[in-house]
Amino acid sequence: MTPEQFLARLGKQPPSPVYLFLGQEAYQRRICREALTARVLPEQARAEGLTATDLESVSLSEVLDDARSLSLFSSERLIWVASAELALPRRLTSNSDDEDTAGSSSSTSVLGEYLKQPTAGTVVVFECTRFDFAGDDRPKLERVQKFYSDVPAVVEFRQFTPEACRHLAQQLAREKNLKIGGAELAILLDAVAGDASRMAAEIEKLSLFVGSERAVTAEDLRALVPNSAQSTIFALVSALGKRDRRNALRSVDILVREGEYLPLALTFLSTQFRLALAAKESRVNSVQQAISYFSKLGVRMWRDRAEQVITTANTFSKEQLGKAVRLIYETDKKFREGYKDDRVIMETMVLALTTDRQART
Repeated sequence: MTPEQFLARLGKQPPSPVYLFLGQEAYQRRICREALTARVLPEQARAEGLTATDLESVSLSEVLDDARSLSLFSSERLIWVASAELALPRRLTSNSDDEDTAGSSSSTSVLGEYLKQPTAGTVVVFECTRFDFAGDDRPKLERVQKFYSDVPAVVEFRQFTPEACRHLAQQLAREKNLKIGGAELAILLDAVAGDASRMAAEIEKLSLFVGSERAVTAEDLRALVPNSAQSTIFALVSALGKRDRRNALRSVDILVREGEYLPLALTFLSTQFRLALAAKESRVNSVQQAISYFSKLGVRMWRDRAEQVITTANTFSKEQLGKAVRLIYETDKKFREGYKDDRVIMETMVLALTTDRQART
């Protein structure tokens, strides 16, 4: 079920004796955890009734034995079990179903026996946050689902889509009476990479800092939000594409004055050029194509970021993008070797990228 379905069912029905929480999305998982805690445990019983444990330090059998035992201090209990994937007897990288069946039978039988007669008033939540639903993690998560197939209630915490993340940001901003324009919102979403938990935290900080009297500015974002310097990185990319040496060096100067760690800024720049090169080689020409293409590769891509990638791909030729990637590699190597001053190294790269005018197409 989805988090929304979980919350709706929790409000109408008694809690299930055992839950399985799957996925890395933290924002909705926190909301569901708080709702389940409030539903199972009265506020005065939470100190004694809530147990947090981890399968890294205890076994599945020990967890279920604890669930069977009755507490002297609370008639209701909530047992939160992290690292649920560690209950699997073999490495998650194994692809052999025969090995899984042979190795997991004893562990699954222990869980199955408990589910036949769960302890009244006790809710057990197994939480797997190590794997996501996309990319290389997907088969590993499927093995976790298979192992816990007897669990009656499974909640899937999938990452927000770019559109859903933008909608959530607008909703949270309204709740906080925070005035934030479209351009500033795009910078914020880019800075948090579409992570809903980080976004909620940053909106909370901005609401406390800015208040409700004025609108959020780009300067506010640079001052408070980590990685918001990516907007300056994109301005640098734009200047490089136009062979505008003056504005490119000005962008480097802004990064230095704002105390940005230049090797980290180079990492953002590298990502931008590599994604643009991949889009160019695959003939990805539109924002929607970019979102679809990179999502299939397991690369999170939201609309504003896709627009930046397509703009970069259209600004540079394939040969220029290849040259930029090579220069970035050489620059990164100099950073690692501690060669001269970081600013000198960065500006040398800018000079190299803005020299060859005849290569421009």
